[in-house]
Amino acid sequence: RYRPAAMPELEIQPFSEEHIPDAAGLLEVRHNRHRDAEPGLPANVDYRAEIEALWGLDERSGAAAIRGGQLVGYLLGSHRDVKSWGSNIWVEYAGHAVREPELVRDLYAAAAEEWAVRGRDAHYALVPSTDTELVDAWFRLSFGAQHAAAIQETPEALDDPPPNVIVRRAVAEDVDAATALDLELPLHQDRSPVFSRVSAPTAITDEDREEFLSDIDDEEVALFVAEIDGKLVGELLMVPVERSSMHVGLARPERAAFLTFAATLPEARGSGAGLALTHAGLTWAREQEYPVTVVDWRETNLL
Repeated sequence: RYRPAAMPELEIQPFSEEHIPDAAGLLEVRHNRHRDAEPGLPANVDYRAEIEALWGLDERSGAAAIRGGQLVGYLLGSHRDVKSWGSNIWVEYAGHAVREPELVRDLYAAAAEEWAVRGRDAHYALVPSTDTELVDAWFRLSFGAQHAAAIQETPEALDDPPPNVIVRRAVAEDVDAATALDLELPLHQDRSPVFSRVSAPTAITDEDREEFLSDIDDEEVALFVAEIDGKLVGELLMVPVERSSMHVGLARPERAAFLTFAATLPEARGSGAGLALTHAGLTWAREQEYPVTVVDWRETNLL
């Protein structure tokens, strides 16, 4: 009588340099699956270099899953700025790939034990949202959706702003009103239901004013403001994706615009000012011949 061969037992061991070549192959498979859903993502990726960059960080550790002598999954974590994220560990875009989604649960269990011993108790993972089974595996480890990163083809045509809204490029005379708007987003995210762990600033500084003046003089970026009845009520900043700290590595298109910041005064929300600003930013991206535009936001920012 035929009996199917038993599946080799899974072995979880600490990640080491010898695992990098096979890990790169697993990462390539995962990224290609992601690109099938999001073709604007980068095609020319050095997968081994992406993993080596993580492995070269000062504080990093992880786990490797071996079955039948072959690497079938890996997970690597490292820490970011403590001031912003507390005692943290991040599993970056290139920090995990598995043949079977369920393997990430075993890998995290092994890696996170060491992180907890070191007092690194705030854990974050960047996961392709289109890989639903992988997202589900992370969620069943008590993770949730905190932040989203998005990409779209830069649209060809956009609507005109409402007649009562004027959108224009910022000028030096806008410095006080525009920098005051810089407080609106962090103040909003300090409240329910976002409850950001990053404390909102309470006042505008000279450094903020200098940054504003630098942005309006920078030929590579576009800072737009919106006015209603002569009052500045909103702003939006567009930059090249190379200036983003979120859209990096496997998530950085080869050429893209980045909508990095936008805010409107509470009393102007619903007026069309924010939509008009967005249209101005996307029009600029099209004029600069950026094929795609990227953005990111907090999942709990209901606006």
